[in-house]
Amino acid sequence: MKKILGVFLLTSIVFSACKKDLTSLNNDPKNPSIVPSYALFTNAQRRLTNTVTSSNVNLNIFRLIEQQWQETTYTDESNYDITTRPIPDDIWNALYRDVIYNFERTKALIPTDVTGADIQKNEIAITDVMQVYTYYYLVTTFGDIPYTEALDISKPFPKFDDAKTVYYSLLTRLDADIAALNTGAASFGSADVIYGGDVTKWKKFAATLKLKMGITIADLDNAKAKTVVESAVATGVFTSNSDNAQFQYLTSPPNTNPVWVDLVQSARQDFVACSTIMGFLKPQTAFADPRLPYYFTVNSAGTYTGADPGSSATFSLFSKPSGPLLVSSSIGKITNPDFPGLLLDYSETEFNLAEAISRGYAVAGSVAGHYNSAVTASITYWGASATAAAAYLLQPTVAFATATGGTDLHKIGLQKYLALYNRGWDAWTETRRLDYPVLTAPSTAQTAFPVRLTYPVNEQNVNVTNYNKAATAIGGDLVTTKLFFDKH
Repeated sequence: MKKILGVFLLTSIVFSACKKDLTSLNNDPKNPSIVPSYALFTNAQRRLTNTVTSSNVNLNIFRLIEQQWQETTYTDESNYDITTRPIPDDIWNALYRDVIYNFERTKALIPTDVTGADIQKNEIAITDVMQVYTYYYLVTTFGDIPYTEALDISKPFPKFDDAKTVYYSLLTRLDADIAALNTGAASFGSADVIYGGDVTKWKKFAATLKLKMGITIADLDNAKAKTVVESAVATGVFTSNSDNAQFQYLTSPPNTNPVWVDLVQSARQDFVACSTIMGFLKPQTAFADPRLPYYFTVNSAGTYTGADPGSSATFSLFSKPSGPLLVSSSIGKITNPDFPGLLLDYSETEFNLAEAISRGYAVAGSVAGHYNSAVTASITYWGASATAAAAYLLQPTVAFATATGGTDLHKIGLQKYLALYNRGWDAWTETRRLDYPVLTAPSTAQTAFPVRLTYPVNEQNVNVTNYNKAATAIGGDLVTTKLFFDKH
């Protein structure tokens, strides 16, 4: 009897223990079913910065398109082949799925997991600013895109909205976000890896993004651009490099600089300097650009040299993207694991202000003054001195009065191209928009210089009807189809 009772008690204990833990066994600690808004926000910031910073040939090939870098062995992307690898699909998925969707989930969760109406309002506005920023890259890369139905789970085959209409909607959203931001209240705190929850800085970021977006459509709709730009400046835009919006990467994985991951951690020798950008940085008979040793290393012979666009290149014979891990010097840093990723910076802002004045917009200062400030901001950001910047600006090919290019916009365009080194996506938008510097497609290229990316293959195969409508509406799903803003 005692034996039977013992077995019964043991069975009861085991059964009770199992019954008690059944629910908890369904919880996966590595994949929580409930994610707080701040965690989604931080991750979306990281994925966004990784996407625009990456040098992975499956995702971000804009340094190659812009002839800043050149491939050594596999030269498909340098020859404007964007279909052998699923590049459009990967960009589309990264920005829609990993960034915009997570920001949308952040906004939905804030009212239930954040205390304080003013804090909630700030966090929702900041998150929306980040969505606007992300959509900016999609619409200026592809043209017509899913927008009004993009995040509607009841619409698995979303329609593509007119690109200009999307763009103007983004500007409207940005105005609402700026108005909603309360600089007297807090926001995300340390969960915001860019500004640490500083609402004043986010308001300045939003206005600076608005300035950028206004300038982008200057050739499409000058009156609208003028209104947008003047309003942004009145709100208050970046005034120094300390305003730069950057994601500070760490020295150890997994949150390291994607360029370090692609070039150093992988121990690959895929990229060298391109002769196009090298020709601007190191003219044969003039003062070398002080950013040169910060952008690139010397080659095995101790000189700076770049490979021709589209051609294969022996790694040791050409300069490489600079960094102390690739050269015995402390000045290079682009390949450091903790080198920050930039989303928006002061140098770009000053170039935009210079252009605004050149176009006759009511902005304080002079074209030359903002141009000089832009060049100086870029040079000092990379680590060279203000003295070096001043000497560079005295060179006849650089000084605004005599600079290469002839027109104001060409002079601005060339220096902006150089300042946007390591931000190839933005450099691509500027060369499309200003048509300067003129980048000639390699003789071996598959197409002419691409002015857009084709739609993802997945959209062509799955969202067929809406894809066909969009392709027809923009004038053909080709890399040579100019987008709505590209009217210069």
